Amino acid sequence: MKNLHRVHLNGLRALEAVGRLGSLRMAAEELGVSIGAVSQQVIKTQAQLGAAIFERTGRGVTATPLGRQFLDRLTIGFQTLDAAVAMTRHDSDAVLTISVAPVFASKWLVPRLARYAKAHPETKLRLDASIGLVNPDSSDIDLAIRVGEGNWPGVKAEFFLAQEVFPVCVPALAETLKTPADILKAPILRDANSNIDWNVWLRPFGLDQADLAEGDSFTDAALCLDAAIAGQGVMLAWHTLAHDALAAGRLVAPFKERARTRHSYWLITSANRPEPAKVRGFKAWLRTELDAMFNE
Repeated sequence: MKNLHRVHLNGLRALEAVGRLGSLRMAAEELGVSIGAVSQQVIKTQAQLGAAIFERTGRGVTATPLGRQFLDRLTIGFQTLDAAVAMTRHDSDAVLTISVAPVFASKWLVPRLARYAKAHPETKLRLDASIGLVNPDSSDIDLAIRVGEGNWPGVKAEFFLAQEVFPVCVPALAETLKTPADILKAPILRDANSNIDWNVWLRPFGLDQADLAEGDSFTDAALCLDAAIAGQGVMLAWHTLAHDALAAGRLVAPFKERARTRHSYWLITSANRPEPAKVRGFKAWLRTELDAMFNE
């Protein structure tokens, strides 16, 4: 293994992450460092290797022909190292690590975890609150819950729940909303980081979001929901975000119509390893909770 003395392990990790994820930004998010740090590691390691692994094009960073072969072997090597380290975790079967978006965690998953703990006292949960792409083969994540189209490369994506959106507000404000057109006169609460616009729900009624009234804007969906609960306006919400507030009567959905978006919730696991019993058990529990939510 004398060739390994030529380079630093951190540099190889940076090369592998950039090659697998396809961008400096996503590699930086996975490694927990800045984009500049990853870029410097790539430059330094290429110099140590004496070979160009990446080249810059109009589309960003692209692997060279040599780089593609190098990176394929590098990924296999790090997967082997990861598996070796996992063998030393005597409690691996007792700990389930789940990656989940903070909003989904706080508004739907966490309030239900006491029931999971009661049903599965042998398993301890570790929640990783994040929205970035997760590769279960190169991390300690057992299961990720993500919203998208289910076409992430290199992972197993299992459909969980279609994402449907609908207006929600406090009961007093709902009294003023007799028809969908009345929403155009109501204060609107906007989730600034959402990839869903109001036209998904409005257009079937011949309405357009350009005609909506002004309202407060938030960079977090949970804060936007809290503002709706406080009576500040109408929000375009979805099942897992608003369900508990609707069930408690703090919010109401003034119209029965719901619009399905092009995104859904997906359960992400490794495409290369058998699913452990703890993952299968958690998936089954999730579906039980989902059934309970729709049957209340």
